[in-house]
Amino acid sequence: MSDNERHIRQQIPQLERKKIDARVRKTRDALGDALVELMQQRPFQSITVQDVLDRANVGRSTFYSHYSDKDDLLMSDADEFFEMFSMALSVHGDKSDRVFPVKEFFSHLIEAQQFVTALRTSGKLHANLELARGHFARGIERRLQELPKGVNILAVQRPALAIAHAGALLSLMQWWIDRGMKEPAEEMDSLFHKIVWG
Repeated sequence: MSDNERHIRQQIPQLERKKIDARVRKTRDALGDALVELMQQRPFQSITVQDVLDRANVGRSTFYSHYSDKDDLLMSDADEFFEMFSMALSVHGDKSDRVFPVKEFFSHLIEAQQFVTALRTSGKLHANLELARGHFARGIERRLQELPKGVNILAVQRPALAIAHAGALLSLMQWWIDRGMKEPAEEMDSLFHKIVWG
């Protein structure tokens, strides 16, 4: 887990996160961190559940009480991660007109470049982006409902606009990654919100 992700996770009130026992949270974090570390060292296909268990110092029965396999671990971790980022502005009561924490998310991607490359190489990037799209759309829709600027948007139009903005965000992110993440995260945040608000 990166410092940026850890910082955001710590700021989200426990009531807003899925209610998970502290020991369970620690175990799940250890397993997720172990898989991420291993993916940065070798191909996903060559990683076994036992490799993850050894790295995380977790027992087999504990692993299988939470996950069915390493793919389930990867996608469960991604699910929590995308939900956390998508709802961060709403949870923190952010007063800006931003509908998504692009600056923070892109900063995280800079820190996690090696992992992003591992996801792409493993063939798991597409599934992660599809999962992200749904979370991003829900977070953006919530912000459109909360923000004074969103008051003029009809409630029936919000879901369509949210999914369109989520798609635009993913396209912008892909463009940025393909160019080598050259532009500062703050600049990408500003650019995305120009797309949103026109």
